[in-house]
Amino acid sequence: MASVGTALRELRGAQKSAKGVSLYSRFVNRPVGRYLAAGSYGIGLTPNQVTLVSAALSFAGAAAVALVAPSWGLGAAVWALLALGFAFDSADGQLARLRGGGSASGEWLDHVVDCAKLTALHTCVLIAFYRFPEEYGTGADGWLLVPLGFQFAAVVTFFGGLLTEKLKPKAAPGSPAAAPSTVRAVALLPVDYGVFCLVFLLVGGGGLFRWAYAGAGALAGLFLLAFLAKWYRELSAVPR
Repeated sequence: MASVGTALRELRGAQKSAKGVSLYSRFVNRPVGRYLAAGSYGIGLTPNQVTLVSAALSFAGAAAVALVAPSWGLGAAVWALLALGFAFDSADGQLARLRGGGSASGEWLDHVVDCAKLTALHTCVLIAFYRFPEEYGTGADGWLLVPLGFQFAAVVTFFGGLLTEKLKPKAAPGSPAAAPSTVRAVALLPVDYGVFCLVFLLVGGGGLFRWAYAGAGALAGLFLLAFLAKWYRELSAVPR
């Protein structure tokens, strides 16, 4: 317990910048991840093992969507698995910083799991719409295109964001972190993964979930266009 308490104190002073982070990630996911990182440190887990825990929880939640008929109980279970998986996704990086820094292989594993998680979740929604058309009201084939479009927007946003960060000039060592914008933190809430997970609480509502999911997908598409324009404009100023 002493080591967990010490880990918590050290983690409070070793947080990443809040710039470009939504309110949910800043005030919910990161703090929960901090406790999970401290607990993982206390029982001797490595960052890669924490990443695998995140993957197991996230894939279990996604698989349940595809395999189990919709109900309010299923929705609560799926949300819990996805949200906890997201919190462990924050914990692995925090644990790595606590242990003195991560590795290239650890960062690679983290990003691969994140990409696989996004792809699998929307694929499982597609399967659910196909398997349970009466429950979700997705008898029309056009509804099967919604998860495909959502998946496209999510994966391109994920990849585009990573590539932009790689190509942008790095700040000089020791430079003060930019102050986070509250307006931006609020504006990013519609496309925060943790907020999106809340949609699955509506699984028992059938058509209610269908429309909430479609609305989240439409927002993801609009934000993708905005992100692409912003990233292209930022990188256009970078000399090659």
